[in-house]
Amino acid sequence: MTPRAFAEVLGRPPTLAWRAPGRVNLIGEHTDYNGGFVLPAAIPYGVTATVAARADDLVRVASAQFPGPPAVVRLADPEPGTVPGGAAYAVGVVREMRRRGLPVAGVDIHLDGDVPQGAGLSSSAALACAVTGALDALWGLGLPVPALVDVARRAENDFVGVPCGAMDQSAALLSRAGHLLFLDTRDMTFRHIPFAPERFGLELLVIDTRAPHRLVDGAYARRRRECAEACRALGIASLRDLATDDLPAALAGLDDRIAARVRHVVTENARVLATVALLTEGADPRRVGPLLDAAHRSLRDDYEVSGTELDTAAAAAVAAGAYGARMIGGGFGGSVLALVDAARRPQIAEAVRTAAARTGLPEPRCLTVTAAPGAGPVPPEGRRG
Repeated sequence: MTPRAFAEVLGRPPTLAWRAPGRVNLIGEHTDYNGGFVLPAAIPYGVTATVAARADDLVRVASAQFPGPPAVVRLADPEPGTVPGGAAYAVGVVREMRRRGLPVAGVDIHLDGDVPQGAGLSSSAALACAVTGALDALWGLGLPVPALVDVARRAENDFVGVPCGAMDQSAALLSRAGHLLFLDTRDMTFRHIPFAPERFGLELLVIDTRAPHRLVDGAYARRRRECAEACRALGIASLRDLATDDLPAALAGLDDRIAARVRHVVTENARVLATVALLTEGADPRRVGPLLDAAHRSLRDDYEVSGTELDTAAAAAVAAGAYGARMIGGGFGGSVLALVDAARRPQIAEAVRTAAARTGLPEPRCLTVTAAPGAGPVPPEGRRG
């Protein structure tokens, strides 16, 4: 957003802006809140938060994507469920910072982004991280990156009501261009894994099925509760404590539904480690394809977070020549990620659209993504919003 546009919407000039990207997760789904491994990357789509401090106790939040009067709350007022839409993420960040005793006061916030909403590319975490970084810079807080990650995540968990893990916020704030982020969500250690599929003539194709991806509902939270139930039954702190060799004995004492959830998390951790090993040794990324397919089957059959749109898109992409495809994000809608030859991308995208039309589903939207840099300040000349 330009300073002039900010002034037109909020009646005063801005001070600074921060941009945070969305993310795509190559592999490692529903493992982050189980202390497991994930392998995401930032993408070249993001959210920018442009801000200016106020002299009173008001927080005003406006959005380029949802024109109209800004949402307005007083610093002492916000409680979970009282702020609608995307403004809740921004207000949640302010609330979380104040809860920690940080010197955060009234502020005007304008949001503008191009992450496809509802596609499972973490537009919400991009928004929360952009606001977190902007407010940290605005008040000179000097928070270390792990604290920024935690503030953004807690805003989603405690104010918006999304019981997410820390993968999305970590990807937004820690990613490096041309790399995947190999993150251990138990101790939050990480490594940057070089990832340049274009060197092999490959692309990552995101297929947005247009099936809305919503996490603020009971299904996502229920999966977390089921994992916690399994841990209690097994007498362990986290499903991360189970190795694949432990599965037969562990699953024998669980009912079928809980056993399936455990099987997904444990085998998904193993798939992340196998993917990292392949990429670290410089293998052709095509060898990751079967791991993506196996992840999709596990998410569909064991974790039960896929759906007709996602299954149709994944199957059509593989049938048309993709080396592997899987649903990404929390599930219940959203997108499929396919590893494809760049030269065959148009044909694969057309095959996916044809399959959707044949099944009476919405026409998918296809876009190519690369591993992009993480969040940071936006120079004045680069402010779009």
